[in-house]
Parts: sequence; C-alpha cells; structure tokens
Amino acid sequence: MPRRSPWTCVLWDVDGTIVDASDGILRRLTVTLEHFGRRPPTRAELVHWIGPPMYESFQVNVGMTPDEASEAVAFYRVLGKKDGYTTGAKLFDGVGELIRDVAAAGIPEATASSKPEIQVAALMDHFDLSPSLTAVVGATPDEKTLSAKADIVAEALRRLQAAGADTSRPVLVGDRHHDVEGGAVHGVPVIFVRWGFSWPHEADGAQAAVDDVDQLRRLLLVEETDA
Repeated sequence: MPRRSPWTCVLWDVDGTIVDASDGILRRLTVTLEHFGRRPPTRAELVHWIGPPMYESFQVNVGMTPDEASEAVAFYRVLGKKDGYTTGAKLFDGVGELIRDVAAAGIPEATASSKPEIQVAALMDHFDLSPSLTAVVGATPDEKTLSAKADIVAEALRRLQAAGADTSRPVLVGDRHHDVEGGAVHGVPVIFVRWGFSWPHEADGAQAAVDDVDQLRRLLLVEETDA
C-alpha cells in the first residue's frame, strides 16, 4: 500500500539512534584514557560520552585542556582506524528497515551526526543504508571545524537542498539533548528515541518521544488511505 510522510525530509542522528557502537567506544575510551592517565568510564557512564563530539567530551568529562583533548581525540581516532570503523557496531532493531521504507516512500533522508563523516559513511556502507540516503553528513576529522549539532543540521539541510530535496518540513530523529537543541536552532522539530544513551529529561523540547521503532514508524510514515 502506498505510503506518505508528514515530513518532506528526514535527518538521522547515528550513534544511539541508528547504530549501537557502544562496545567499541567503551574499549577505545578505556585505552585512550588510561594512556593519558585518566580513569576510564564504566558502561553506565557512556551516557556522558555517546552523542556529543569527542573533543568536547574529553574536556567536559575528564577536565582536559583543549590541547589535551585534541591529542586524546587523535589517539582515539587512530585506535578506531586500526579497529575498523564498523567493528562491533550493530543496528538497533528495525531501524535499518525503517530507513529503507522511508526512502522507498520517496522521502529524502540524510545523516546528521557529530561522529566524523568518514566513520558515518563507513557505517552506512557496512549496513547497506547508503543507497537510501540522499546525503551522508558528519563532523570534520578534527571534530572542531564542523561538529556542533546545529552546524551539522545546517550542513545536512544544505546538502539535501543542493540535491534538489524539499526541506520545507524537515524532522530530525535523535537520542540526546544535543539533537533537540541543535534542531531548535534551525526550527527543525525532533523525534526523540529512548533506546539510545540518554537521561529521561533529555527529551524535553522534542516534538515527540518514542520507545520503539513501531512508534517511530507511525510518526514518519502513514498509509495513503489514512490521509
């Protein structure tokens, strides 16, 4: 049955929304922080790390200076490259199918991630989601030139527009308050997913919050007969 969407385009956060990369992130953070003489996080503390740019997180979470944070990010990224950007990563149940179904309904989609774009592209290729995406957008390699969620959202919208997509009614799907705040800068409503790494209050300000992919699907796609 034909489907449509109340949105003209969909932006997707990646870590905690599409992909669960927590096992690899925890391992690399442990090695990195021990290398720099800092206490590594527990799994429960990953909520402080997954979502924001790593350059910011090294400063906020363990008190590094900007220069120290730059060194830590570089060290962490070397580990990631050695591991392979997709090692240990897995899709959250049903999200890949939903992305493909949104694309099949003719709705342009893009990633809007604070993760380095080279890693986002590797993950989307690995999970065969690239063909469903009009644009793959992430942070610059230094995670400073382009990393703030508001700037990432703006770049995703710019690339969609350049590809001829209608961006008049965009929506961002994400799992952190950074997504809500970054979307708000550009008037982009956010659907907050609760299966990622977040605190309950982080959904404040989102247009909607969902607990599972079926709930998300109902907000992104409707059957033509429901119109």
